[in-house]
Amino acid sequence: MDNIKLYVEYISKIVEGIGVLTIFLGALYSLTIFMASAFKKKANSYILLRQSLGKSILLGLEILIAADIMATVVTDPTIKSVTILGIIVLIRTFLSLSLQVEVEGRFPWQKATKKS
Repeated sequence: MDNIKLYVEYISKIVEGIGVLTIFLGALYSLTIFMASAFKKKANSYILLRQSLGKSILLGLEILIAADIMATVVTDPTIKSVTILGIIVLIRTFLSLSLQVEVEGRFPWQKATKKS
């Protein structure tokens, strides 16, 4: 049983690293695309930067939430650790929701409008 806990702990650390790497690489990609479109004098390059950066942050936050859940489940759950996990998940979920509204301009439960 101790081996399983150790392996899940390692996996959760790897998943955390993947989440951070996702945000970092997404930021690099977004800035590269922004610089390329800025040199072409595109009018909406700032909007594209915000959208692509927001999407990479959203994906990274989702991965980090999964890593936190794995790390908490593998330890002996106490009221304190579960409460801390709940607070972290609430904060990250609020950030994800805010970013999604910022990127898409609507709440996730609203229907997307078709552009003609």
